[in-house]
Amino acid sequence: MSELAVAGIGFAVMLALIAVRMPVGLAMLVTGSLGYIWLAGLSPFLNYMKSTPYYLFSNYTLSVIPLFIMMGALAERSGLSTKLFRAAAGLLGHRRGGMSMAVIGACTAFGAICGSSVATTATFSRAALPELRAYRYAPALATGTIAVGGTLGILIPPSIILVVYAITTEQNIAKLFQAALIPGLLAALFYCLVIALVVRRDPEAGPAHPPVSNRDRWKALTAVWPAILIGVVVVGGIYGGVFTPTEGAAVGAIAMLCTTVAQRTLGWADLKQSLVQTAETSAMIFAIILGSEVFDAFLALSQLPVKLAEMIAEAALPPFAVIAALMIFYILLGAVMDELAMILLTLPVFFPIVSALDFGMPREDVAIWFGILVLIVVGIGLTAPPIGLNVFVVSSISRDVPIATIYRGVLPFVAADIVRLALVATFPSLALVVVRWLN
Repeated sequence: MSELAVAGIGFAVMLALIAVRMPVGLAMLVTGSLGYIWLAGLSPFLNYMKSTPYYLFSNYTLSVIPLFIMMGALAERSGLSTKLFRAAAGLLGHRRGGMSMAVIGACTAFGAICGSSVATTATFSRAALPELRAYRYAPALATGTIAVGGTLGILIPPSIILVVYAITTEQNIAKLFQAALIPGLLAALFYCLVIALVVRRDPEAGPAHPPVSNRDRWKALTAVWPAILIGVVVVGGIYGGVFTPTEGAAVGAIAMLCTTVAQRTLGWADLKQSLVQTAETSAMIFAIILGSEVFDAFLALSQLPVKLAEMIAEAALPPFAVIAALMIFYILLGAVMDELAMILLTLPVFFPIVSALDFGMPREDVAIWFGILVLIVVGIGLTAPPIGLNVFVVSSISRDVPIATIYRGVLPFVAADIVRLALVATFPSLALVVVRWLN
């Protein structure tokens, strides 16, 4: 049996294991281990495993992941999401569709603290969905807004997905955060435009509610300014080079802990749950990283990445045609696969191909731009049928809303995401202008 055939069988086995609900990290680890042993033998595999996990997890940069997760967990447990939503609703709720726009605004602010899509979606499903129902918002618009608003948790820096991409491709995390700013804000703007179009077509889908008094509005805003300040300090400090992303994550986690304790919004039980949530989520991510590392080593032995790169080079396709093909593949794969596993699985194959293409830009700029494109596609995969992890999160909380209704609600937003993806792919400066300005 050829090495390429073994690689193909390995992919099929791994997807089959994931389909029968084996954890993604374990499925990649088991398949990669068996493939490595088949191609190289047991002794080389044991020598590889003797040192690889240590050198992989002793990477100082990886500490940014649990720190950002902890910052988001503390913010969630302290009730910050509810305060952000009420502050945004006080500003926008008196307009048609304003409460849905408030969800987008609150998710944008929360995303600058959290960095996790699933956490943002789950948090606002609990915080915002009852309010949207109370004001008679259509179930499709209400649930669809929360599902796509959750993707802002990874689109707005800091983003755990970008951290993993940076570590995998050996890119500068701060520059990737800078590059994600404009595409992330474009996402929030496009989502608000979609909401405006939906309520213009069907005014009953998002009725306005009575205006909030200036006093109540100011009270809601003052309740969230410390958290917004933390987000500005963390992201601004990273952008300005005051501290590294890891240092910024540490500053944000400690500042969030001190703020929630000072405001008496975080008890001992909430603190314990935040730490447990941080440990569980971090362990899941690290397990996927280890499984991906072993599976990628198996792919390297099979020569699949090299053969695929040679095949594309011989086809002599235009660089942007290759990018378009990869984006279509990512959208299809993201609709049926976990986003973190998808990135870790495909980057060793696709990143060398993209790096070798001539886009008329420095190689570092190409790597950053491609990372933002992948980030946008991951956001699409989180909401697009037939899987859409964020849709399942919303469905698990709003059990009385049929999942088909939620999918119907997210489709206009998915269309807006595809337009945004096309814009960033066609005009790389949308992702690179902030990087070039700050560096």
